[in-house]
Amino acid sequence: MANVYDAAYNLEKAIRESDDYKNLKQLYENVMKDETSKRLFNEFRETQFQLQQKQMMGEDLTDADVQKAQMQFSLIQQNEAISKLIQAEERMGMILSDLNRVMMKPLEDLYGMPGGFQ
Repeated sequence: MANVYDAAYNLEKAIRESDDYKNLKQLYENVMKDETSKRLFNEFRETQFQLQQKQMMGEDLTDADVQKAQMQFSLIQQNEAISKLIQAEERMGMILSDLNRVMMKPLEDLYGMPGGFQ
């Protein structure tokens, strides 16, 4: 019998050893070494977190919230180090999404796709 937890830990190790993860880690370290980049990045992450919290609590985002997020996003896009980091985050997110689809395949096979009752 396969131990799924062993497989999960092996997958974690493979992710950490992947070139995509190593690149992401290096880009993150580059941003954290530069005080301006670090400040901009941390402010952007804090704003993202606050907006997500509001949405999860069912609160509407104000125009000021949206403007602040757009302004910060514009600033970080102009910062090459942060821009590269965000691109690497997106790539890693796609990989994790693909892995999640693979892991969910047994349940999809068993139950079928939502909306497509078998």
